[in-house]
Amino acid sequence: MLKVAKTRDGGLFRPDIFVLTIPQVEGGANISVKVRWSQKLLYNAGQFSLCVPFSFPEFVNPAAKVVSQTEKIELNINSGTSKELLCKNTSHPLKEIRRQAGQLGFLYEADVKAWSSTDFTFSYEISSHDSFGGFLLQSPLANDLDQREIFCFYLFPGNNEKTKVFKKDIVYLLDMSGSMQGKPLENVKHALFSALFELSPEDSFTIIGFNEEIHMFSSSLEVAKFETIEKAIQWTSDNLVARGGANILLPLTQALDILHNSSESVPLIFLVTDGAVEDERQICNVVKGHITNRGTISPRISTFGIGAYCNHYFLKMLSVIGRGCYDAAWELDSIEARLRRLFATASSVTVANITIDTLDHLNEVEVYPSCIPDLLSGIPLIVSGRYQGNFPGTLKASGLLEDNSSFETNLTVQKAKGIALDKVVARQQIEHLTAQAWYLESKQLEDEVAKLSIQNGLPSEYTRFLLIQTDTGNQNSELYGLQRVLSKINLQKAVDSKGPKIIVLQSLGFGFGNVAATADNAAPGFGETKMYDQGTNALVKAASRLCDCCCCMCVIQTCSAINNQCAIVLTQLCSALSCFGCLSCCAEVCCDF
Repeated sequence: MLKVAKTRDGGLFRPDIFVLTIPQVEGGANISVKVRWSQKLLYNAGQFSLCVPFSFPEFVNPAAKVVSQTEKIELNINSGTSKELLCKNTSHPLKEIRRQAGQLGFLYEADVKAWSSTDFTFSYEISSHDSFGGFLLQSPLANDLDQREIFCFYLFPGNNEKTKVFKKDIVYLLDMSGSMQGKPLENVKHALFSALFELSPEDSFTIIGFNEEIHMFSSSLEVAKFETIEKAIQWTSDNLVARGGANILLPLTQALDILHNSSESVPLIFLVTDGAVEDERQICNVVKGHITNRGTISPRISTFGIGAYCNHYFLKMLSVIGRGCYDAAWELDSIEARLRRLFATASSVTVANITIDTLDHLNEVEVYPSCIPDLLSGIPLIVSGRYQGNFPGTLKASGLLEDNSSFETNLTVQKAKGIALDKVVARQQIEHLTAQAWYLESKQLEDEVAKLSIQNGLPSEYTRFLLIQTDTGNQNSELYGLQRVLSKINLQKAVDSKGPKIIVLQSLGFGFGNVAATADNAAPGFGETKMYDQGTNALVKAASRLCDCCCCMCVIQTCSAINNQCAIVLTQLCSALSCFGCLSCCAEVCCDF
Protein backbone atom coordinates (compact mmCIF):
# COMPACT_ATOMS: atom_id res chain seq x y z
CA MET A 1 0.00 0.00 0.00
CA LEU A 2 1.34 3.44 -0.96
CA LYS A 3 2.46 5.65 1.93
CA VAL A 4 2.04 9.37 1.37
CA ALA A 5 3.94 11.71 3.66
CA LYS A 6 2.34 14.95 4.77
CA THR A 7 3.22 18.35 3.32
CA ARG A 8 5.21 19.28 6.42
CA ASP A 9 8.08 17.04 5.26
CA GLY A 10 9.40 19.79 2.99
CA GLY A 11 8.87 23.43 2.14
CA LEU A 12 10.01 27.00 2.61
CA PHE A 13 10.92 27.72 6.23
CA ARG A 14 11.68 31.34 5.29
CA PRO A 15 11.66 33.02 1.88
CA ASP A 16 15.34 32.15 1.51
CA ILE A 17 15.58 28.78 3.28
CA PHE A 18 14.09 25.55 1.95
CA VAL A 19 13.96 22.75 4.53
CA LEU A 20 13.75 19.08 3.63
CA THR A 21 13.76 16.33 6.23
CA ILE A 22 15.55 13.09 5.34
CA PRO A 23 13.80 10.38 7.42
CA GLN A 24 16.76 8.00 7.68
CA VAL A 25 20.36 8.03 6.41
CA GLU A 26 22.71 5.15 7.11
CA GLY A 27 26.26 5.84 8.16
CA GLY A 28 28.66 5.95 5.22
CA ALA A 29 25.89 6.64 2.71
CA ASN A 30 26.55 8.86 -0.29
CA ILE A 31 24.24 11.83 -0.74
CA SER A 32 24.02 13.61 -4.08
CA VAL A 33 21.98 16.79 -4.51
CA LYS A 34 21.40 18.60 -7.78
CA VAL A 35 19.62 21.94 -7.76
CA ARG A 36 18.67 24.39 -10.52
CA TRP A 37 17.40 27.88 -9.86
CA SER A 38 16.96 31.22 -11.59
CA GLN A 39 18.42 34.37 -10.11
CA LYS A 40 18.10 37.91 -11.33
CA LEU A 41 21.09 40.12 -12.08
CA LEU A 42 20.87 43.48 -10.41
CA TYR A 43 21.35 46.48 -12.67
CA ASN A 44 22.64 49.75 -11.24
CA ALA A 45 24.52 52.68 -12.74
CA GLY A 46 24.92 50.80 -16.03
CA GLN A 47 26.39 47.68 -14.43
CA PHE A 48 25.03 44.17 -14.05
CA SER A 49 26.00 42.47 -10.81
CA LEU A 50 25.72 38.92 -9.51
CA CYS A 51 26.05 37.73 -5.92
CA VAL A 52 26.10 34.03 -4.98
CA PRO A 53 26.60 32.79 -1.37
CA PHE A 54 30.09 31.31 -1.21
CA SER A 55 30.97 31.52 2.47
CA PHE A 56 30.93 28.36 4.52
CA PRO A 57 30.50 27.95 8.31
CA GLU A 58 32.89 25.60 10.07
CA PHE A 59 30.31 22.88 10.73
CA VAL A 60 30.10 21.91 7.05
CA ASN A 61 33.27 19.80 7.40
CA PRO A 62 32.50 16.12 8.05
CA ALA A 63 33.23 15.17 11.64
CA ALA A 64 36.53 13.36 12.22
CA LYS A 65 37.26 13.12 8.50
CA VAL A 66 39.78 14.97 6.34
CA VAL A 67 38.57 15.74 2.83
CA SER A 68 40.17 17.45 -0.11
CA GLN A 69 39.15 21.11 0.02
CA THR A 70 38.95 22.47 -3.48
CA GLU A 71 37.06 25.58 -4.53
CA LYS A 72 36.03 25.99 -8.15
CA ILE A 73 34.02 28.68 -9.90
CA GLU A 74 33.28 28.64 -13.61
CA LEU A 75 31.55 31.77 -14.89
CA ASN A 76 30.15 32.13 -18.41
CA ILE A 77 28.50 35.38 -19.55
CA ASN A 78 26.35 35.62 -22.64
CA SER A 79 24.75 39.07 -22.89
CA GLY A 80 22.80 38.29 -26.06
CA THR A 81 24.27 41.39 -27.71
CA SER A 82 27.25 42.02 -29.96
CA LYS A 83 28.54 44.81 -27.72
CA GLU A 84 31.85 44.66 -25.87
CA LEU A 85 31.60 43.50 -22.25
CA LEU A 86 33.74 45.17 -19.61
CA CYS A 87 34.53 43.37 -16.34
CA LYS A 88 34.26 45.86 -13.47
CA ASN A 89 34.61 44.07 -10.12
CA THR A 90 35.08 40.53 -8.84
CA SER A 91 35.54 39.04 -5.38
CA HIS A 92 37.72 36.11 -6.48
CA PRO A 93 40.82 35.95 -8.72
CA LEU A 94 39.12 34.85 -11.93
CA LYS A 95 41.17 33.90 -14.98
CA GLU A 96 39.72 34.91 -18.33
CA ILE A 97 39.53 31.86 -20.59
CA ARG A 98 37.27 33.12 -23.38
CA ARG A 99 36.32 36.44 -24.95
CA GLN A 100 33.94 36.90 -27.86
CA ALA A 101 31.50 39.56 -28.99
CA GLY A 102 28.99 39.85 -26.17
CA GLN A 103 30.46 36.86 -24.29
CA LEU A 104 33.05 36.24 -21.59
CA GLY A 105 34.33 33.13 -19.82
CA PHE A 106 36.20 32.92 -16.49
CA LEU A 107 37.58 30.18 -14.26
CA TYR A 108 38.76 30.06 -10.66
CA GLU A 109 40.07 26.87 -9.05
CA ALA A 110 42.21 26.48 -5.97
CA ASP A 111 43.16 23.99 -3.25
CA VAL A 112 42.52 25.72 0.06
CA LYS A 113 43.22 25.03 3.71
CA ALA A 114 39.93 26.56 4.75
CA TRP A 115 36.66 27.21 2.97
CA SER A 116 36.07 30.64 1.53
CA SER A 117 34.75 33.32 3.88
CA THR A 118 33.75 35.63 1.01
CA ASP A 119 30.60 35.45 -1.08
CA PHE A 120 31.16 35.39 -4.83
CA THR A 121 30.36 38.72 -6.48
CA PHE A 122 30.90 39.82 -10.06
CA SER A 123 29.85 42.88 -12.05
CA TYR A 124 30.19 43.93 -15.66
CA GLU A 125 28.83 46.51 -18.05
CA ILE A 126 27.90 46.56 -21.71
CA SER A 127 29.87 49.26 -23.44
CA SER A 128 27.41 51.71 -24.98
CA HIS A 129 27.01 55.45 -24.61
CA ASP A 130 23.52 55.64 -26.07
CA SER A 131 20.46 53.43 -25.78
CA PHE A 132 20.40 50.34 -28.01
CA GLY A 133 18.29 47.25 -28.45
CA GLY A 134 17.66 44.10 -30.39
CA PHE A 135 15.62 40.95 -30.87
CA LEU A 136 16.64 37.40 -29.98
CA LEU A 137 14.79 34.57 -31.74
CA GLN A 138 14.57 30.87 -30.93
CA SER A 139 12.57 28.03 -32.39
CA PRO A 140 10.54 25.94 -29.93
CA LEU A 141 11.84 22.58 -28.80
CA ALA A 142 10.24 19.44 -30.17
CA ASN A 143 8.44 18.73 -26.87
CA ASP A 144 7.25 22.32 -26.44
CA LEU A 145 3.48 22.48 -26.00
CA ASP A 146 3.46 25.85 -27.75
CA GLN A 147 5.01 25.48 -31.19
CA ARG A 148 5.03 29.19 -31.93
CA GLU A 149 8.42 30.86 -32.37
CA ILE A 150 10.00 32.57 -29.35
CA PHE A 151 11.30 36.14 -29.26
CA CYS A 152 12.88 38.40 -26.66
CA PHE A 153 13.08 42.16 -27.21
CA TYR A 154 15.56 44.20 -25.17
CA LEU A 155 16.27 47.91 -24.98
CA PHE A 156 19.13 49.26 -22.87
CA PRO A 157 19.12 52.86 -21.61
CA GLY A 158 22.87 53.31 -22.18
CA ASN A 159 25.17 55.24 -19.87
CA ASN A 160 24.75 58.73 -21.31
CA GLU A 161 24.59 61.06 -18.31
CA LYS A 162 22.89 63.72 -20.42
CA THR A 163 19.82 61.56 -21.02
CA LYS A 164 16.79 63.47 -19.71
CA VAL A 165 13.95 61.95 -17.74
CA PHE A 166 10.35 63.10 -17.84
CA LYS A 167 9.08 65.61 -15.33
CA LYS A 168 6.84 63.84 -12.84
CA ASP A 169 3.44 64.30 -11.22
CA ILE A 170 3.35 61.69 -8.44
CA VAL A 171 0.69 60.46 -6.05
CA TYR A 172 1.96 58.16 -3.29
CA LEU A 173 -0.73 55.79 -1.95
CA LEU A 174 0.37 54.32 1.39
CA ASP A 175 -1.48 51.61 3.30
CA MET A 176 -1.98 52.71 6.93
CA SER A 177 -4.30 49.91 8.05
CA GLY A 178 -3.77 48.28 11.43
CA SER A 179 -1.61 45.47 10.06
CA MET A 180 1.04 48.02 9.05
CA GLN A 181 1.64 49.04 12.65
CA GLY A 182 5.21 49.33 13.78
CA LYS A 183 8.15 48.48 11.57
CA PRO A 184 6.29 47.98 8.26
CA LEU A 185 4.81 51.49 8.20
CA GLU A 186 7.98 53.08 9.59
CA ASN A 187 10.07 51.48 6.84
CA VAL A 188 7.61 52.68 4.21
CA LYS A 189 7.80 56.23 5.61
CA HIS A 190 11.61 56.21 5.54
CA ALA A 191 11.59 55.08 1.89
CA LEU A 192 9.08 57.82 1.06
CA PHE A 193 11.16 60.52 2.75
CA SER A 194 14.23 59.50 0.73
CA ALA A 195 12.18 59.54 -2.49
CA LEU A 196 10.82 63.04 -1.79
CA PHE A 197 14.32 64.47 -1.43
CA GLU A 198 15.24 62.94 -4.79
CA LEU A 199 12.51 64.88 -6.60
CA SER A 200 13.39 67.76 -8.91
CA PRO A 201 11.94 71.26 -8.26
CA GLU A 202 10.07 70.80 -11.55
CA ASP A 203 8.23 67.75 -10.17
CA SER A 204 4.94 67.76 -8.27
CA PHE A 205 3.51 65.32 -5.74
CA THR A 206 1.00 64.56 -3.04
CA ILE A 207 0.56 61.80 -0.47
CA ILE A 208 -2.55 59.79 0.36
CA GLY A 209 -2.66 57.48 3.35
CA PHE A 210 -5.53 55.01 3.36
CA ASN A 211 -7.37 52.58 5.61
CA GLU A 212 -11.16 52.57 5.42
CA GLU A 213 -10.85 56.28 4.71
CA ILE A 214 -8.33 58.48 2.92
CA HIS A 215 -6.00 61.03 4.48
CA MET A 216 -4.48 63.51 2.02
CA PHE A 217 -1.47 65.74 2.42
CA SER A 218 -3.01 67.93 -0.27
CA SER A 219 -6.07 67.54 -2.48
CA SER A 220 -3.99 68.79 -5.42
CA LEU A 221 -0.40 68.38 -6.57
CA GLU A 222 2.26 70.43 -4.78
CA VAL A 223 5.51 71.59 -6.38
CA ALA A 224 8.47 69.71 -4.90
CA LYS A 225 10.15 72.68 -3.24
CA PHE A 226 12.32 72.06 -0.20
CA GLU A 227 9.86 73.75 2.13
CA THR A 228 6.97 71.69 0.76
CA ILE A 229 8.92 68.46 1.15
CA GLU A 230 9.72 69.27 4.77
CA LYS A 231 6.06 70.04 5.37
CA ALA A 232 5.04 66.74 3.73
CA ILE A 233 7.48 64.77 5.88
CA GLN A 234 6.12 66.34 9.04
CA TRP A 235 2.53 65.70 7.94
CA THR A 236 3.34 62.07 7.17
CA SER A 237 5.00 61.55 10.53
CA ASP A 238 2.06 63.06 12.40
CA ASN A 239 -0.91 61.75 10.44
CA LEU A 240 -0.08 58.34 8.98
CA VAL A 241 -0.82 56.16 12.00
CA ALA A 242 -1.64 52.48 11.47
CA ARG A 243 -5.22 51.63 12.41
CA GLY A 244 -8.42 50.26 10.87
CA GLY A 245 -9.05 48.22 7.73
CA ALA A 246 -8.17 48.79 4.07
CA ASN A 247 -9.99 50.24 1.05
CA ILE A 248 -7.86 50.45 -2.11
CA LEU A 249 -10.43 51.55 -4.69
CA LEU A 250 -11.25 54.82 -2.94
CA PRO A 251 -7.67 56.21 -2.75
CA LEU A 252 -6.80 54.91 -6.22
CA THR A 253 -9.82 56.65 -7.75
CA GLN A 254 -8.86 59.83 -5.90
CA ALA A 255 -5.31 59.60 -7.28
CA LEU A 256 -6.58 59.17 -10.85
CA ASP A 257 -8.77 62.27 -10.42
CA ILE A 258 -5.84 64.32 -9.11
CA LEU A 259 -3.72 63.34 -12.12
CA HIS A 260 -6.51 63.93 -14.62
CA ASN A 261 -5.08 67.23 -15.88
CA SER A 262 -1.43 66.18 -16.07
CA SER A 263 -0.18 67.05 -19.55
CA GLU A 264 3.45 68.20 -19.55
CA SER A 265 4.65 65.60 -17.05
CA VAL A 266 4.37 61.84 -16.78
CA PRO A 267 1.69 60.99 -14.17
CA LEU A 268 2.78 58.34 -11.69
CA ILE A 269 0.94 56.44 -8.96
CA PHE A 270 2.73 54.33 -6.36
CA LEU A 271 0.50 51.90 -4.45
CA VAL A 272 2.01 50.29 -1.33
CA THR A 273 -0.03 47.72 0.60
CA ASP A 274 0.25 44.60 2.74
CA GLY A 275 -3.32 43.38 2.34
CA ALA A 276 -5.92 41.91 0.00
CA VAL A 277 -9.42 43.29 -0.63
CA GLU A 278 -12.53 41.72 -2.12
CA ASP A 279 -13.02 44.15 -5.04
CA GLU A 280 -9.61 43.70 -6.69
CA ARG A 281 -11.00 42.75 -10.10
CA GLN A 282 -13.30 45.76 -10.01
CA ILE A 283 -10.27 47.94 -9.24
CA CYS A 284 -8.49 46.57 -12.32
CA ASN A 285 -11.56 47.26 -14.46
CA VAL A 286 -11.86 50.84 -13.17
CA VAL A 287 -8.19 51.55 -13.87
CA LYS A 288 -8.38 49.91 -17.31
CA GLY A 289 -11.36 52.07 -18.28
CA HIS A 290 -9.72 55.22 -17.00
CA ILE A 291 -6.47 54.60 -18.87
CA THR A 292 -8.33 53.80 -22.10
CA ASN A 293 -9.99 57.22 -22.02
CA ARG A 294 -6.78 59.18 -21.36
CA GLY A 295 -4.72 61.06 -23.92
CA THR A 296 -1.08 60.78 -24.95
CA ILE A 297 0.35 59.59 -21.64
CA SER A 298 -1.91 57.80 -19.20
CA PRO A 299 -1.06 57.40 -15.49
CA ARG A 300 1.69 54.88 -14.83
CA ILE A 301 0.80 52.70 -11.86
CA SER A 302 3.55 50.95 -9.90
CA THR A 303 2.71 48.57 -7.06
CA PHE A 304 4.56 47.24 -4.04
CA GLY A 305 3.38 44.29 -1.95
CA ILE A 306 4.47 43.55 1.62
CA GLY A 307 4.30 39.99 2.91
CA ALA A 308 2.10 37.11 1.78
CA TYR A 309 -1.36 38.35 2.74
CA CYS A 310 -1.65 40.79 -0.16
CA ASN A 311 -2.60 39.44 -3.59
CA HIS A 312 0.63 39.80 -5.53
CA TYR A 313 -1.04 38.78 -8.79
CA PHE A 314 -3.55 41.60 -8.39
CA LEU A 315 -0.67 44.02 -7.85
CA LYS A 316 1.18 42.52 -10.83
CA MET A 317 -1.91 42.83 -13.03
CA LEU A 318 -2.51 46.42 -11.93
CA SER A 319 1.08 47.36 -12.82
CA VAL A 320 0.73 45.70 -16.24
CA ILE A 321 -2.48 47.62 -16.99
CA GLY A 322 -0.80 50.82 -15.82
CA ARG A 323 2.50 50.22 -17.67
CA GLY A 324 4.28 50.54 -14.36
CA CYS A 325 6.56 48.43 -12.18
CA TYR A 326 5.91 45.82 -9.52
CA ASP A 327 8.05 44.69 -6.63
CA ALA A 328 7.57 43.04 -3.25
CA ALA A 329 9.20 42.60 0.14
CA TRP A 330 8.89 39.23 1.83
CA GLU A 331 10.73 40.22 4.99
CA LEU A 332 10.40 43.36 7.09
CA ASP A 333 14.10 44.20 6.87
CA SER A 334 13.94 44.44 3.07
CA ILE A 335 10.98 46.83 2.81
CA GLU A 336 12.86 50.12 2.87
CA ALA A 337 15.65 49.18 0.46
CA ARG A 338 13.37 47.57 -2.12
CA LEU A 339 10.77 50.33 -1.93
CA ARG A 340 13.41 53.04 -2.32
CA ARG A 341 14.65 51.26 -5.42
CA LEU A 342 11.12 51.05 -6.83
CA PHE A 343 10.48 54.74 -6.21
CA ALA A 344 13.77 55.74 -7.86
CA THR A 345 13.59 53.39 -10.83
CA ALA A 346 9.93 53.77 -11.78
CA SER A 347 10.24 57.56 -11.60
CA SER A 348 13.05 57.73 -14.17
CA VAL A 349 11.10 57.49 -17.44
CA THR A 350 13.30 58.30 -20.45
CA VAL A 351 11.16 56.94 -23.31
CA ALA A 352 7.37 56.57 -23.06
CA ASN A 353 4.69 54.94 -25.23
CA ILE A 354 7.08 52.46 -26.84
CA THR A 355 5.86 50.58 -29.92
CA ILE A 356 7.57 48.09 -32.22
CA ASP A 357 6.77 47.96 -35.91
CA THR A 358 6.11 44.62 -37.62
CA LEU A 359 4.77 42.92 -34.47
CA ASP A 360 1.24 43.79 -35.53
CA HIS A 361 1.85 42.10 -38.88
CA LEU A 362 2.84 38.74 -37.39
CA ASN A 363 0.36 35.97 -36.67
CA GLU A 364 -0.81 34.89 -33.21
CA VAL A 365 1.50 37.31 -31.40
CA GLU A 366 1.49 37.14 -27.61
CA VAL A 367 3.62 39.59 -25.63
CA TYR A 368 4.65 39.37 -21.96
CA PRO A 369 3.77 41.81 -20.47
CA SER A 370 0.90 42.64 -22.80
CA CYS A 371 1.45 46.42 -22.47
CA ILE A 372 5.05 47.37 -23.26
CA PRO A 373 6.42 49.37 -20.30
CA ASP A 374 8.43 52.59 -20.59
CA LEU A 375 12.21 52.65 -20.86
CA LEU A 376 13.63 53.67 -17.49
CA SER A 377 17.10 54.99 -16.83
CA GLY A 378 17.64 52.50 -14.00
CA ILE A 379 16.96 49.17 -15.73
CA PRO A 380 16.91 47.65 -19.23
CA LEU A 381 13.55 46.97 -20.81
CA ILE A 382 12.99 43.29 -21.61
CA VAL A 383 9.83 41.96 -23.26
CA SER A 384 9.35 38.39 -24.48
CA GLY A 385 6.68 36.53 -26.36
CA ARG A 386 5.54 34.03 -28.97
CA TYR A 387 4.57 34.47 -32.62
CA GLN A 388 4.02 32.84 -35.97
CA GLY A 389 5.45 34.27 -39.18
CA ASN A 390 8.78 35.63 -40.37
CA PHE A 391 10.78 38.39 -38.72
CA PRO A 392 12.55 40.87 -41.00
CA GLY A 393 16.29 41.44 -40.63
CA THR A 394 15.81 44.72 -38.77
CA LEU A 395 13.03 46.30 -36.76
CA LYS A 396 12.37 49.76 -35.40
CA ALA A 397 11.29 50.80 -31.92
CA SER A 398 9.54 54.15 -31.52
CA GLY A 399 8.50 56.22 -28.54
CA LEU A 400 8.14 59.64 -26.99
CA LEU A 401 10.96 61.62 -25.37
CA GLU A 402 10.83 64.12 -22.53
CA ASP A 403 10.64 67.14 -24.85
CA ASN A 404 7.73 65.58 -26.80
CA SER A 405 10.03 64.73 -29.71
CA SER A 406 10.01 61.27 -31.28
CA PHE A 407 12.38 58.49 -30.32
CA GLU A 408 13.44 55.90 -32.91
CA THR A 409 16.08 53.21 -32.88
CA ASN A 410 16.86 50.28 -35.16
CA LEU A 411 16.86 46.83 -33.61
CA THR A 412 19.06 44.01 -34.82
CA VAL A 413 17.51 40.56 -35.10
CA GLN A 414 19.60 37.46 -34.40
CA LYS A 415 19.25 33.86 -33.34
CA ALA A 416 19.76 33.20 -29.63
CA LYS A 417 22.88 31.07 -29.33
CA GLY A 418 23.91 29.64 -25.99
CA ILE A 419 20.92 31.23 -24.22
CA ALA A 420 18.02 29.24 -22.79
CA LEU A 421 15.54 31.71 -24.22
CA ASP A 422 12.68 29.24 -23.78
CA LYS A 423 13.29 29.24 -20.02
CA VAL A 424 13.32 33.04 -19.88
CA VAL A 425 10.04 33.20 -21.77
CA ALA A 426 8.53 30.40 -19.68
CA ARG A 427 9.19 32.19 -16.38
CA GLN A 428 7.74 35.45 -17.68
CA GLN A 429 4.89 33.66 -19.42
CA ILE A 430 3.88 31.74 -16.29
CA GLU A 431 3.78 34.89 -14.17
CA HIS A 432 1.84 36.87 -16.77
CA LEU A 433 -0.68 34.10 -17.53
CA THR A 434 -1.21 33.45 -13.82
CA ALA A 435 -2.13 37.10 -13.30
CA GLN A 436 -4.42 36.90 -16.35
CA ALA A 437 -5.99 33.64 -15.10
CA TRP A 438 -6.76 35.29 -11.76
CA TYR A 439 -8.13 38.45 -13.38
CA LEU A 440 -10.30 36.65 -15.95
CA GLU A 441 -11.12 33.71 -13.63
CA SER A 442 -10.13 31.45 -16.51
CA LYS A 443 -9.73 27.70 -15.89
CA GLN A 444 -8.32 27.37 -19.40
CA LEU A 445 -5.45 29.71 -18.54
CA GLU A 446 -4.89 27.87 -15.26
CA ASP A 447 -4.48 24.62 -17.19
CA GLU A 448 -2.11 26.34 -19.61
CA VAL A 449 0.03 27.58 -16.73
CA ALA A 450 0.09 24.08 -15.20
CA LYS A 451 1.27 22.57 -18.49
CA LEU A 452 4.00 25.21 -18.85
CA SER A 453 5.09 24.54 -15.28
CA ILE A 454 5.35 20.80 -15.87
CA GLN A 455 7.15 21.21 -19.17
CA ASN A 456 9.80 23.61 -17.85
CA GLY A 457 10.16 22.37 -14.28
CA LEU A 458 9.22 25.77 -12.89
CA PRO A 459 6.87 26.25 -9.91
CA SER A 460 3.47 27.84 -10.29
CA GLU A 461 0.27 28.39 -8.34
CA TYR A 462 -1.34 25.38 -10.02
CA THR A 463 1.41 22.77 -9.60
CA ARG A 464 3.22 21.05 -6.75
CA PHE A 465 6.67 19.59 -6.29
CA LEU A 466 6.91 15.92 -5.36
CA LEU A 467 9.73 13.86 -3.92
CA ILE A 468 9.56 10.27 -5.17
CA GLN A 469 11.50 7.40 -3.66
CA THR A 470 14.01 6.01 -6.14
CA ASP A 471 15.09 2.43 -6.67
CA THR A 472 17.96 1.80 -4.25
CA GLY A 473 18.99 -1.56 -5.69
CA ASN A 474 20.85 -3.63 -3.10
CA GLN A 475 21.21 -0.72 -0.71
CA ASN A 476 19.00 -0.55 2.35
CA SER A 477 18.95 3.22 2.58
CA GLU A 478 16.14 5.21 0.94
CA LEU A 479 17.17 7.92 -1.50
CA TYR A 480 14.92 10.75 -2.61
CA GLY A 481 15.08 13.07 -5.57
CA LEU A 482 13.04 15.95 -6.93
CA GLN A 483 11.74 14.37 -10.10
CA ARG A 484 9.00 16.48 -11.62
CA VAL A 485 6.12 18.86 -11.14
CA LEU A 486 2.58 17.53 -11.32
CA SER A 487 -0.56 19.58 -11.76
CA LYS A 488 -3.13 19.39 -8.98
CA ILE A 489 -5.43 17.65 -11.42
CA ASN A 490 -3.04 14.70 -11.69
CA LEU A 491 -1.72 14.88 -8.13
CA GLN A 492 -4.33 12.66 -6.48
CA LYS A 493 -3.99 10.11 -9.27
CA ALA A 494 -0.23 9.91 -8.65
CA VAL A 495 -0.74 9.62 -4.90
CA ASP A 496 -3.37 6.87 -5.21
CA SER A 497 -1.38 4.78 -7.68
CA LYS A 498 0.73 1.83 -6.58
CA GLY A 499 4.41 2.57 -6.55
CA PRO A 500 7.15 4.22 -4.53
CA LYS A 501 6.52 6.47 -1.56
CA ILE A 502 5.66 10.05 -2.54
CA ILE A 503 6.27 13.15 -0.44
CA VAL A 504 4.14 16.16 -1.40
CA LEU A 505 6.04 19.38 -0.69
CA GLN A 506 4.52 22.70 0.23
CA SER A 507 3.50 25.00 -2.58
CA LEU A 508 6.25 27.39 -3.66
CA GLY A 509 3.79 29.88 -5.14
CA PHE A 510 2.85 33.31 -3.81
CA GLY A 511 -0.83 32.53 -3.37
CA PHE A 512 -3.63 34.98 -4.14
CA GLY A 513 -3.72 36.90 -0.90
CA ASN A 514 -5.71 36.46 2.27
CA VAL A 515 -8.73 38.73 2.61
CA ALA A 516 -9.64 37.28 6.01
CA ALA A 517 -6.14 37.93 7.43
CA THR A 518 -6.30 41.45 6.04
CA ALA A 519 -9.69 42.05 7.69
CA ASP A 520 -8.24 40.80 10.98
CA ASN A 521 -5.25 43.17 10.58
CA ALA A 522 -2.81 40.27 10.82
CA ALA A 523 0.79 41.46 10.75
CA PRO A 524 2.45 40.95 7.35
CA GLY A 525 4.85 38.06 6.99
CA PHE A 526 5.72 35.15 4.79
CA GLY A 527 2.33 33.53 5.08
CA GLU A 528 1.57 30.65 7.42
CA THR A 529 5.07 29.83 8.64
CA LYS A 530 4.93 26.20 9.66
CA MET A 531 6.79 24.92 12.67
CA TYR A 532 9.28 22.12 12.22
CA ASP A 533 10.71 20.03 14.98
CA GLN A 534 12.91 21.73 17.56
CA GLY A 535 16.08 20.40 15.96
CA THR A 536 15.26 21.90 12.58
CA ASN A 537 14.32 25.24 14.13
CA ALA A 538 17.58 25.33 16.05
CA LEU A 539 19.62 24.47 12.95
CA VAL A 540 17.95 27.16 10.85
CA LYS A 541 18.46 29.76 13.57
CA ALA A 542 22.11 28.75 13.89
CA ALA A 543 22.61 29.03 10.14
CA SER A 544 21.00 32.48 10.13
CA ARG A 545 23.23 33.72 12.93
CA LEU A 546 26.44 32.35 11.45
CA CYS A 547 26.21 33.48 7.85
CA ASP A 548 22.55 34.10 6.97
CA CYS A 549 22.84 31.29 4.47
CA CYS A 550 23.42 27.56 4.58
CA CYS A 551 26.02 25.14 3.34
CA CYS A 552 27.06 25.37 -0.26
CA MET A 553 26.28 22.72 -2.84
CA CYS A 554 29.93 22.12 -3.68
CA VAL A 555 30.63 21.15 -0.05
CA ILE A 556 28.14 18.31 -0.23
CA GLN A 557 29.63 17.10 -3.46
CA THR A 558 33.05 16.75 -1.80
CA CYS A 559 31.65 14.52 0.96
CA SER A 560 31.88 10.96 -0.26
CA ALA A 561 30.93 9.36 3.06
CA ILE A 562 29.35 11.03 6.06
CA ASN A 563 27.61 9.97 9.24
CA ASN A 564 23.91 10.31 10.04
CA GLN A 565 24.13 13.52 12.04
CA CYS A 566 26.25 15.33 9.47
CA ALA A 567 24.03 14.14 6.62
CA ILE A 568 20.94 15.63 8.24
CA VAL A 569 22.75 18.90 8.98
CA LEU A 570 24.07 19.20 5.44
CA THR A 571 20.72 18.40 3.90
CA GLN A 572 18.70 20.77 6.02
CA LEU A 573 21.20 23.60 5.75
CA CYS A 574 22.01 23.30 2.05
CA SER A 575 22.14 26.80 0.61
CA ALA A 576 21.43 25.48 -2.85
CA LEU A 577 18.05 24.27 -1.63
CA SER A 578 17.53 27.62 0.06
CA CYS A 579 17.83 29.16 -3.38
CA PHE A 580 14.37 27.74 -4.16
CA GLY A 581 13.28 31.02 -2.62
CA CYS A 582 14.87 32.73 -5.62
CA LEU A 583 12.53 30.91 -8.02
CA SER A 584 10.13 33.83 -7.77
CA CYS A 585 12.73 36.02 -9.44
CA CYS A 586 12.68 36.51 -13.18
CA ALA A 587 15.29 34.69 -15.24
CA GLU A 588 15.86 37.74 -17.39
CA VAL A 589 18.72 40.11 -16.61
CA CYS A 590 16.79 42.91 -14.94
CA CYS A 591 15.03 43.81 -11.75
CA ASP A 592 11.77 42.06 -11.03
CA PHE A 593 9.51 44.85 -12.26
